[in-house]
This record gives sequence, structure tokens and C-alpha cells, in this order.
Amino acid sequence: MRLSMVGTGYVGLVTGVCLSNTGNHVTCLDVDARKVEMLRRGECPIYEPGLTDLMARNAASGRLVFTTDAVAAHRDADMIFICVGTPSDERGHTDLSYIFKAADDVADMLSSLGPQQKTKVVVVKSTVPVGTTLQVKERIRARVGPAIPFEVANNPEFLKEGAAIDDFNKPDRVVVGVEKPEVGERMRDLYDPFVRNGHPVFLMDILSSEMVKYASNNFLATKISFINEMANLCEAYGADINKVREGMCSDKRIGSQFLYPGLGYGGSCFPKDTLACIMMGDKAGIPARLSQAVHDVNQRQRERFFDKIMGHFGAKGGTGGGGNGGLSGKTLAFWGIAFKPRTDDIREAPALTLMRKALGYGAAVRAFDPVANENARKELGPSVQVLDDMYETLKGTDALVISTDWDEFKSPDFARMAELMKGKAIFDGRNLYRLSQMAELGFAYHSVGRAPVKGK
Repeated sequence: MRLSMVGTGYVGLVTGVCLSNTGNHVTCLDVDARKVEMLRRGECPIYEPGLTDLMARNAASGRLVFTTDAVAAHRDADMIFICVGTPSDERGHTDLSYIFKAADDVADMLSSLGPQQKTKVVVVKSTVPVGTTLQVKERIRARVGPAIPFEVANNPEFLKEGAAIDDFNKPDRVVVGVEKPEVGERMRDLYDPFVRNGHPVFLMDILSSEMVKYASNNFLATKISFINEMANLCEAYGADINKVREGMCSDKRIGSQFLYPGLGYGGSCFPKDTLACIMMGDKAGIPARLSQAVHDVNQRQRERFFDKIMGHFGAKGGTGGGGNGGLSGKTLAFWGIAFKPRTDDIREAPALTLMRKALGYGAAVRAFDPVANENARKELGPSVQVLDDMYETLKGTDALVISTDWDEFKSPDFARMAELMKGKAIFDGRNLYRLSQMAELGFAYHSVGRAPVKGK
């Protein structure tokens, strides 16, 4: 098939590259001319393992091209995928202006071709509030009139950053929302190479398809907030969340995925999609109280962890300052800036929250991340010293905060760490180390859902 992708962000680029790799001809469209030139040179604007090599291979074959020309991108396409950003505000209200601009561009192209053209399918792949795909259809129809043929579909993405290529090539399921069965069959043909492992393609109505994405992400976010709430109870009563987790996750009805205690979820999907469910509930007059609780627990988790740091340095009740001890004049090292390993995405990252709070209480902050340093420098500016070596980051610091569970941090040289650090204190937001190990090494050690180690 001939396909076009509107937007070369995370979803559009991964989708375009993977679909071109199965023999389709894919044109990726973006309004950013500098980004398009970068892609043409074979430079990938995002960090995703395996993506750059796959992109280069398919570009060299001629199956994958990049352009800023909407007419050239869409003119010969059988399907047009809208993969633009849908940012939301702090209340979960989604900005659909990029979606509607893409729809208008498609409409103008359809009008220029006239009524004799083949029927194109406009596929909304961006995560959008329920009802948006049908709004796109109405918007295009209003601009092209009744004679121009086209169809719409919804096809939510389920890509985990850091594992997106594998997720696309070996999906648990493909979800497609359509109005007509024949459109569903065209979508099934497109995805057939990816589901030969027997996993299903679910064809359903468009509204249900849109809701699947929100329901899925909201449920996963709920699991994360749940285990963090249990971790807080473990701390209060002296239990060990790691042992509690092992005991509960052996139940096949529960499983183990997304049930790891820590600093809470971040990134671009879980926060946005949970807030969107809250917003949709408010709009419909059906308050999404569980979703609201999930969001609240997640935000409080960062506050609770920061209180541990403050408490260690002599400040109580979340207050700092020179007269009450606290962080004033202290230096904190951070290992991990990205919201999760195997990505350079720092959106809604817990590390950013903790760093900014530490700066606000007068601390100096140094940080290291294996791949997210450049994004962190752009986001944080000179207020945080971002270094390119994990041990260099520790020199002369009063404590280490671990905020991302990169493999590099799991078995470090503890003797070297003790020599470099002024204070032997570790605040581990990912529970990377054993309590007995930390006690033996003499570190003051604070983790999540486990008793603290006092240190020597």
C-alpha cells in the first residue's frame, strides 16, 4: 500500500518506519523543514533502540521518504495516518488544533483531486478524546462537499518507549475502529504481517476504539498508584513491599506487570490519559473518582519521597532553611533524568520534580542520564549541572538520588562512590539495592516501601 504519516513525532515516525519495513511505500510529512532535512540525512530526532538503523534501511530502499509538501504526501496515498501531537493542560483538556489542521490539509488535497479519485482512508492514530475521529470526518466533509469519496478509521497506538519497534512488530493486539466492514478489511490487510503470531486484530466501532486507549493506560496507571499506596502502608507498619509484591504477584489473577513501587508514573501517556479520563467524566457529569485518586496518589508519591530527603537533612514537615537544617547549602547528585530507562523522554519525569524542589530549598543539583542529558540541559538550563559520567556526578555531593532504573545503576562500584561522596546517603526511588547490602556498606539508605538503613 501507499501510506502517508502526518507528523514525524514518536508515533508517526515509528509507525511509518515499521510499515515501510513490510513493503509499503510510506511518505512521512512534517511542517518542520529542519526536522525533515535531518530525517533525510538519516538522523533520528528521538532516542529509540533500533529505530535509526531501520529508518536508514527503508529510506535507502526508497520505501520511506520525508517531505514538507502535504499534497505530495497525500496525493497517491491509499491511507493517511494522522499522528500529530495532542497536548493537554493540567486539567486534562486536550488541544486538538493539530488534529484539525491535519484534517483541513487532507480536505484541501481531496478537493484538489476531484470526485473521480480512489477512496482514501483517513486514519486517526493520535490519542484523542472519544468522538474526535467523527469530528474529523465531519470537518473534512464540510470542506469537500458530498461528492468527494473518503472514509475514516481510528487506530490507537500501544507503543512503550524503549521497546516501540518490538511492540509494533509483535503487538499483543491491533485495535481498529471503523464505520464500514470493508474499511476494516483494508486495515486488517495492512496489519496482517504483524499478527501472524496469532494475536488478534479487533475491529469495532470508532467510539469504542478511541476509548480502548484511555481505558488501557488508565488501568496501567492505576496499578502503579496502587502498588505505591501499598508501599506507603508497608513503610508505616514495618513491612517490606518487595516481599509483599512477590506474595501478591504470584496470584495469576494479579500478575506482576506495572506493579513495581517507586516514584510514580511519568512520560507523555499515563499522566495525560489519566487526566483525560477525569476531564471526560467531568464533561459527561460522571465524575471519574477512581481516576482522580490514581492521579492524586501519583503526585503525592513524589512529595513523600522528597520528604525523606528533607528529613534526612534535619528538616521536618517538608520545610527547609538554614535554621532548621534542610537542604540549604547541600549538593545532591541525581542518577537518572528520563521518566523510564531506554528513552530520552523527560516529560513529566519524577526526577525533574525532585530536582526543582531541591533547588527551591537552596540545594545545588548535579545529574547524569545515559541518554537524556541533552534534553535535560535544554529543559533545566544552567540551574542544574548535567554531567556525562555517572561517577563524576558524585564528586563532593551530600547524597545520591536514584530516579530512573537504568541498568548502569544496578551494580555500581560502591567503594568508589563512598570515596567520591562527601555524605554516604542514597535515596533510591527504584529499590535497586538490597537493604542488607547497604547496611554492610555503611550507606544511609532510603527506598520505597522498605525500612530505612541508618548507615555508619
